[in-house]
Parts: sequence; structure tokens; C-alpha cells
Amino acid sequence: MKRVPMTVAGEKLLREELADLKSVQRPAVIASIAEAREHGDLKENAEYHAAREQQGFIEGRIRELEYKLSQAQVIDVTEIPHTGKVIFGTTVELINIETDEEVRYQIVGDDEADIKAGKISVNSPIARALVGKEEGDIAAVQTPSGMTEYEIAEVAHL
Repeated sequence: MKRVPMTVAGEKLLREELADLKSVQRPAVIASIAEAREHGDLKENAEYHAAREQQGFIEGRIRELEYKLSQAQVIDVTEIPHTGKVIFGTTVELINIETDEEVRYQIVGDDEADIKAGKISVNSPIARALVGKEEGDIAAVQTPSGMTEYEIAEVAHL
């Protein structure tokens, strides 16, 4: 059984989505199906077919979320002693060696990744290059434009 690493915030978001699907969206689509059935002939009833398709999507997403949550290994990085080492859940401040540009990323699970919010997947090339390194180390990352080197300026447990 493969465990899925997840931050506390990531687990909370998945649980909220699951609750919404079960308590709001599922009953609404069931009501839509019942209403569409009242309109008569189901073969030519576009509303009925659209509602059934939506129901299939919702049920599939519920199963997917329940599976992910059952396999989740929730990691609260604030509970882990700060050693300056890059691990899952830490927020890392990097300095591009060539351009002196600073970037800040949090290393999160696949479902939580959002580059615009500064959250990168633990399986991304940048995160794989960073995990295990410490503050002050240089990490070489293979990017589409070639090899880029970053200095790890700070590792924070936020």
C-alpha cells in the first residue's frame, strides 16, 4: 500500500471538497435527475442525460478523494525539529546563482501543487533536486532551458 504524502492544509482542503460533494452537490444532482424524469421520455431528454453525466463525475470524484484520504500520510512540518535540511512540507527560499533572482517554494504533495501559489510537488524536478540538501548548499536543477543552479538560502518549517 503506497502512502501519499500530504500537508495538514492539503488534507483539510480535500476533506472540505469531499464534504461539499457529499452534502451539497450529490443531493442537488439527484434532485435534477428526479426533475428531469418528470419531463417524460428519457431517450430524448437532454437535461436527464446531462444530470446523469454530472452524477457520474461527482461519484467518481468522491471515490477518488476517499481513496486519497485513506492513503494519506499527513505530515505536519511544524512538529518536526528544524535542522536546516529540506524535507517534505518545508518552505525553501532559493537564489538563482546566475541571476540572483530569489524564489520561495513550499514542497507539497501532488494534489496540493500550485506553482502560482508557490507550492511545488515533491515529485517535481526542483523538489527532487532540493530534498535532502541543507541551507547553504547548491542544488542543480535540469530545466527545459538547461541546467540551473540554486543556492538554498533558507529552509523554514511553516
